[in-house]
Amino acid sequence: MRTPLLAGNWKMYKTTGEARELVEGLLHGLGDVGDRKVLVCPPFTALQTVRDLVQGTPIALGAQDVYIEPQGAFTGAISPVMLRDLGCAYVIVGHSERRAIFGEGDELIGKKVRAALAHDLTPILCVGETKPQRDAGQAETVVIAQVRAALTGMTPEQIGRIVIAYEPVWAIGTGDTATPADAQAMHETIRRILGDMAGSDTAATINILYGGSVKPDNIDDLMAQPDIDGALVGGASLKADSFLRIVHFLSPQE
Repeated sequence: MRTPLLAGNWKMYKTTGEARELVEGLLHGLGDVGDRKVLVCPPFTALQTVRDLVQGTPIALGAQDVYIEPQGAFTGAISPVMLRDLGCAYVIVGHSERRAIFGEGDELIGKKVRAALAHDLTPILCVGETKPQRDAGQAETVVIAQVRAALTGMTPEQIGRIVIAYEPVWAIGTGDTATPADAQAMHETIRRILGDMAGSDTAATINILYGGSVKPDNIDDLMAQPDIDGALVGGASLKADSFLRIVHFLSPQE
């Protein structure tokens, strides 16, 4: 069985003081989460503040991006060594905003995945299609190509250490969400491709998250799908009450 992972991507929000307030609110309402994993990914400036708050709690710490080298003359970049030093266990790689706004391509994203793994960080590899690509019937082709481009040449053991996040670009921050059935269909396709690359046994252990306007009122239906193993949450992770409701999603039997 895969343990669900609920991850908050704060993007370029929260000063250190605001980050402290949010985490304190999360810890106050978290309760028993022994059957699921909880992750927050603050901006770089708040990582140390959040680390000090979540140490010894069920909340794990992640970063929103990483560069491919451990050190060097790369102004403005942050290395996997630095993230480990700050207590990060996860790092988001290849988010659609990094691809579209900052021009990151599949080759660089693949190198970032490898750099994260080499320094014992769990990469959350983001994949997803744009609205024109979906309208043209290319969604599956695009997502398969992104998965293959990032992971080609890796061993099954390496692939088994990665988390995938399917984020249809047209759903991010728009209020639109893929239907649970559409999301499940793409997650099933991703798992099949992972099986082709790493074997079905390994693919069966990999968490595939859904991202794209995840909210308290749709999380239960999304998590009821057999191949959706959690969520990468944007705006709804910026308030303690909404993110806590997502973390405490109700399974069908509840």
